[in-house]
Amino acid sequence: MKDEGCGPVQRPRDGVIYVATGPEYLDLARRSALSVRKENPGLAIDLYTDSDPTACGDAFDRVHPVPRVHPRVKIDVLPLSRFSRTLYLDCDTLVLAPFGDLFDILERFDLALAHDVRRDSDLVQEGHAERTPYAFPQLNSGVMLYRRSAAMRGFLSEWRRRYRAAGRLRDQITLKDLLWASDIRFYVLPPEFNLRRVTELDAWEPLDARPTIIHSHRFMDHMRSPGAEKITTLARLREVEREALSREWSTAAPRRVTADPVAVR
Repeated sequence: MKDEGCGPVQRPRDGVIYVATGPEYLDLARRSALSVRKENPGLAIDLYTDSDPTACGDAFDRVHPVPRVHPRVKIDVLPLSRFSRTLYLDCDTLVLAPFGDLFDILERFDLALAHDVRRDSDLVQEGHAERTPYAFPQLNSGVMLYRRSAAMRGFLSEWRRRYRAAGRLRDQITLKDLLWASDIRFYVLPPEFNLRRVTELDAWEPLDARPTIIHSHRFMDHMRSPGAEKITTLARLREVEREALSREWSTAAPRRVTADPVAVR
């Protein structure tokens, strides 16, 4: 850790933020932040945590206390970023390439994020108060690029209000509703900036895309299942994902398709 936020207030234009509560998430965030720093030297990285700042290491430029601890504390933290243009990353991410001009998306949009996977599931089609077309599934909130603006402040405030009122654990349910109902200018990032299924890399041709941000819950397997393997590399993640994909296809039941895919749910 380089700075605990006690010095003169500085407002870098671009930066990355993480939210990590508890030592295991802190370990994940530190590993992800080091991958950001390796590929994007000079980019500021902040952490919001309930941990002692002295335990956070040198992966972060500033360490801030979280406002309060709850399962989706990131909703409280997002408006607090000191950056004009912020990239929020979940702790279970790994950066493989420079971000390049990614932040320049925010010259045209207030917010950018990618579609979630499993879009043909009830889980990812689910909303709370809004009914949307099948082609408007949930967007994944684990990688969010956003700028400081009045529109974005209002959007984040309304998301926080809706999330609390809905009483649902998953924040993407109310995020989907709000993206549908609001006038916020948002852009859907291509999958290489939030790659949830690394088995997609097996199908990509050389010029299809440059994988930049890997985002996989399998990086948390050792936290969820006692004795489970701790996965830390892309190579091992690909092996595990291939095995899981093979098992899933071997047991998958065919789904009935209608003209209105939502109608079968």
